[in-house]
Order: sequence, then C-alpha cells, then structure tokens
Amino acid sequence: MSRGPKKRTLEVEEIISLYKKGESTTRIAELANVSSRYINKLLLKHNVERRPRGHWKRKYHFNEDYFKTWSGTMAYILGLFTADGFISQQGQTVSIAQKEKDILEEIKRELKTTQPLYRNKSTGVYMLYMHSKKMKDDLMNLHGLNPCKSNNVEFPYVPQEYLHHFVRGYFDGDGSINFKGYTIVFVGGSYLFMDTLQRILNDKLNIDTNLVTDKTNYRLFLSGRKTIQVFAQWIYKDKNLFLERKYLEFMKEKTPLDLLEDRKFRNTKNAVKLRKQKFLEQLTKTNCIEKASSLIGITTNTSKQWLENDSDLKEKVNILLNNNK
Repeated sequence: MSRGPKKRTLEVEEIISLYKKGESTTRIAELANVSSRYINKLLLKHNVERRPRGHWKRKYHFNEDYFKTWSGTMAYILGLFTADGFISQQGQTVSIAQKEKDILEEIKRELKTTQPLYRNKSTGVYMLYMHSKKMKDDLMNLHGLNPCKSNNVEFPYVPQEYLHHFVRGYFDGDGSINFKGYTIVFVGGSYLFMDTLQRILNDKLNIDTNLVTDKTNYRLFLSGRKTIQVFAQWIYKDKNLFLERKYLEFMKEKTPLDLLEDRKFRNTKNAVKLRKQKFLEQLTKTNCIEKASSLIGITTNTSKQWLENDSDLKEKVNILLNNNK
C-alpha cells in the first residue's frame, strides 16, 4: 500500500522568509515536513535569489559559548530548553519554542542577539533559532541533550546552587499549576528524567509527590495548599527569568507559609461519598483516573483503593472509560 504525500506544515511565504533570514534548506525542510529538494524547487519557482552553494553567512550574532558557564540564568534557560528546545539532527541549528513571546525576548537579551523571533502561523508558537555548531555540541556533550531527547533525556548534572533555577525553567516549559485545586503537574516523555526530578523534589523539599504513567507521557503531581507554596518559595528564590503568568498564580496565596496546612479529608461516610461523586465528575471530563484523582486532591493510590473496595464505583468507572474509548 503506497503512502500518501507528506503534509507541508509551513506556508510558502514562511518558507521564503526563513530562507531569506539565513536558515538552511535542510532545516527549513525539517520544519515544513518536506524534502530539501522540495524546498529548492519552491524557491526556484518563486524566483528567490539563492545563496552560493555551501555558503552560510551569519547575519545575527550571539554568545555561542553561553552554555559553557553556569549561572542562575543559564540554568533556567537550560531547564526551559530541556522542556521546549529542539536540536537539529542534520544541521547545526538549536531552537526554543514558547507561546509567550516575552520570555524569548528576555532570553535574546541574555544571549546578546538581535535574531528576530519566528511565529508559526498555524500554532501561534514563537521560535528562537540559533545556528551554531558550538552551541549544539555544548548542549549535547556538556549537558547530555540530543535531537531525539523527548523520550530518553536524562536529568543533566546541575550544581546544587543552580538546581532550583533549572527546575523553574523546566516548570515554565512543561509544568502547570491549578491554584484552585492546589495542584502542580510536570509532564515529560522520559522516565529517567521524571524519576530523578521526583527524587530531587522529595529530598530537597520533603514533600510527597506522585509519578504516574499516562500512555505516552509521565506526569508528576504535587498537591496540597502548603506543598505548592513550599515548591514556589524554592523555585522563585533569587529568581531571574521566569514566566510571569505562572508566578502570579502562586502569588494568589495570601496566607503565610507557616500557617498553611495541606488539606486533611474527614473520613466520615458522607464526606467519602461526596469525594467519590466528585471523582466521577472529573473522570467524565478527563477520562484519566490519575488526573481526576489529582483534581479532587487525592492520590492515585487512594482512588485505586476505592476501586478495589467499592464494586459499584468500579462498575461506574469501567462504564465511563469504555464509553470514552
């Protein structure tokens, strides 16, 4: 059975714009989900003036050695790159993607570059591209990142004094906070990375976390009114770069940390019955036991115990999950 044609993911004007900004046809082909030959034909068709073969002229300069020297800001950017960065497999380009433009503008100032941001029209995501063999080699050889990092990246070595900056960067890339539900969730495709992150948070902050598998991803949950503020005080200590939107969610808490307590549920029959009902309501919306548990403030182990001991609840859960397949 023959395969259908690839779906091009960039518009013609986007392809031409990237080429005029100095991007290679190989890298543009990767972004557009087509071949380099296709890109060359398209540029020829639209009479785009071509660069000499094998020639690459750097139009925008930046600190190529940035990831060689540790600092709080470097650790943050490395954490954000671990979550939302991309390393070209064939070319010498590295890039960071973000929906929020401001943080990439701050990173540009830190890297001392005037490189313009590119915005994907279909997704609205902003991209900061940097063409540098040095930077690519440093990310791979010094920090253990690679072009196919999503599912096998390991937690890099980070000096202890910069660890909270790195975690804040990763949280800004692949973490979320539900303030009303007093829940934080990290998402990642690598078990090695997420398992190490869990152990770091447990040891550093003396808090309980829950790591669960959700088909293709791993989710690390932190829950509790006090727990999320303990986490916030750690990652935002002597902060430099950060996503303001997420920071402001933590700042909604007005009670001093020493007066906070994580919620303790009353074990009365009525209270448990109400929580089970809320669990079913969330399961209807999420179709995920782990997420439904987190949203009502219980651990996955608690919901599993419910299912083991409550046949009526188990039947309702099975019906919901089967109907949503």
